[in-house]
Amino acid sequence: MNILHISDLHFGPRHWEGNDKTLLKKINAFDADIVINTGDNTTDGLEDEYVKAGRFLKSIKCKNVISIIGNHDKRNMRSHELFRKYIYNPEIIFIPEMEKTKKKHLFLNREITKVQDNFTDINFIKPIVINKTKVLVIGIDTNELYTDDGYVEKEVLKAVSRKIRQTGYDLPLLLIHHSLLSTDEAPLVNSSSLVDFVHEHKIETVFCGHTHELELMQTTDLYRRQSFTQYMCGTLSSCNHANDDNMFLYNENFGDDNMHLRLVRIFEKKGKLEFKEETIF
Repeated sequence: MNILHISDLHFGPRHWEGNDKTLLKKINAFDADIVINTGDNTTDGLEDEYVKAGRFLKSIKCKNVISIIGNHDKRNMRSHELFRKYIYNPEIIFIPEMEKTKKKHLFLNREITKVQDNFTDINFIKPIVINKTKVLVIGIDTNELYTDDGYVEKEVLKAVSRKIRQTGYDLPLLLIHHSLLSTDEAPLVNSSSLVDFVHEHKIETVFCGHTHELELMQTTDLYRRQSFTQYMCGTLSSCNHANDDNMFLYNENFGDDNMHLRLVRIFEKKGKLEFKEETIF
């Protein structure tokens, strides 16, 4: 099974000046069974940005392109609707509005906002069979409306857990936007709740983005004797700030003894792209 990981496209006014067709050609040169996209598809969550990001993602030649929403995607009250319309439309896991929640703007006042759906989180599970392996992709929305900080709602995690326990699978993969293991200026402020969720379901692999930096980390809970690996992708195509780590990751033979992780760095020079590949292991 081969997994290609991209993140932080940031279509919009601060998008880069590289050639998207060249980038797509490079991505499509890899034989990916699953393409994982860990959020920030847009810059300001505007509809025209969603249209461009969706067009790009739909041009990736892979049967299973799975995307999650990022903090930049949640910058207007229609963000969750636009994401489902243009990027990815999974079967959402809802919770009742009567539940006591601490996540801001998890529910919008429908009479005031006039949005179609007043529940703003996009949480889902997606079973996929790859080479007889039952993969369960778990998407958890770590984003709050109108802010860059991350937050996960415990009542949502309970609802997702119930769905997971009802589903048969061999390999769970967690997709989140904010990191579980590293810190930054806009962190996941209650990461411990999600770490408990990871241990509860014995999730060994987490994919994330957000910081625009490459980071590969592994952690072990010595008491529980459980560990997980976090793959943090940089940005695929952004020029928001000088230290953007333009790259993507390719896990070849994922989960096998002969697994190889390849890093593909992207360099833009006067509109032309150059690629440099490196085998991490």
